[in-house]
Amino acid sequence: MAQYHYLGFRCLVGETLKYVAEINCQWVALIGWGTAAFKNRHRDKWIGWLPEQQWQRLKYIANNQRFLILPEIRVKNLASKILSLNLKRLSSDWEAIYGHPIYLVETFVDSSRFNGTCYLASNWTRLGESRGFGRSGGRYYYHGQPKTIYVHSLRNDARQLLAAPVWSPEQTGGKIMLNLKAITVERANSLIQYLGRIKDPRKRRGIRHQQVAVLAIAVCAVLSGCRSFSAIGEWAADLPQRLLKRLGCRRDLGRYIPPSEPTLRRSLQSVDPDEVDEAISAWLMTQQSGEAISIDGKTLRGAVGDDGKAIHLVAAFLHKEGITIAQKQVAEKSNEITVIKPLLDPLNIEGKVITLDALHTQVKTARYLKEDKKADYVLFVKGNQPTLLKDIQDLEKDSFSP
Repeated sequence: MAQYHYLGFRCLVGETLKYVAEINCQWVALIGWGTAAFKNRHRDKWIGWLPEQQWQRLKYIANNQRFLILPEIRVKNLASKILSLNLKRLSSDWEAIYGHPIYLVETFVDSSRFNGTCYLASNWTRLGESRGFGRSGGRYYYHGQPKTIYVHSLRNDARQLLAAPVWSPEQTGGKIMLNLKAITVERANSLIQYLGRIKDPRKRRGIRHQQVAVLAIAVCAVLSGCRSFSAIGEWAADLPQRLLKRLGCRRDLGRYIPPSEPTLRRSLQSVDPDEVDEAISAWLMTQQSGEAISIDGKTLRGAVGDDGKAIHLVAAFLHKEGITIAQKQVAEKSNEITVIKPLLDPLNIEGKVITLDALHTQVKTARYLKEDKKADYVLFVKGNQPTLLKDIQDLEKDSFSP
């Protein structure tokens, strides 16, 4: 690729896959896929998604960053055939390695060099010309070489999925990261069981819906992509009778009745959020299958506290599923280190592997994880622990000494 491709080759961008095409064990072509272009006005208009959707769902698009037929190879229709065969396996390969499928692919063709015939022959769609800008190091620069943009859907409903207002794992056909079938009243470790431990602050008079049913519907709605009280209310109203029964809704005149949007709103606003967070975190721990949990801190964009400062959270999330299982706000005049114990205290992490960044490479944290929580850990060592860093560097030197 570095020798024969006109762009050369150093590395591909983002999540990547590289393929070699062979005929009778002889290499005939090389293909490289990477993360989609961050901005592509023709593609984004064609999909019809909102900017926040584009930010969240860009990973479901792959960019054909390199395609090379080796110069000595002369086979009719070879390029289009290779593309067609490659696309049949691309999504499943991507999901096996990166944990999510690919719904759409794109590429940029230099029209001064190529006609894009192999893409057209493989049923790709030509969207238009780029404006001659590139992106490097997070900045855009003008290179003056407009390229033709082609896209190809790997699913018939790819555009609808990428631009859908609400996007649930069931709708995408992707891997469901949480076992919603475990939401039953009878089964141990069910969501209903955990939500039933939360104190009901409502007065007994006038209660029509059990709190556990209201909370279960709200949790399931949020897991299905709802992000507002109105969306949760609409989701609840569309539930079939069998699901309303499973979620513990009340029965009236032979039918199960979902809570209305005002009921959902009032109940969620009155319940103790810390209790809800702990209950859901405990339930999520029973749903996960991986052994690794990561701890990381994030400053919320556009959210400020009473003091006018940005809110900073420390979260624990599952490596394999990518799901947050607990989070705590960092108090004013404090730091992330002090939050680790209250964050992990309610969680059963025995036998798990906890990964933390260099900030948390502290003796107290390591002892807490190993002795109190019976967990293992992976800690990064940088300049904030100079003695430990030097010891590790000395060990590395010793291991390579003759």
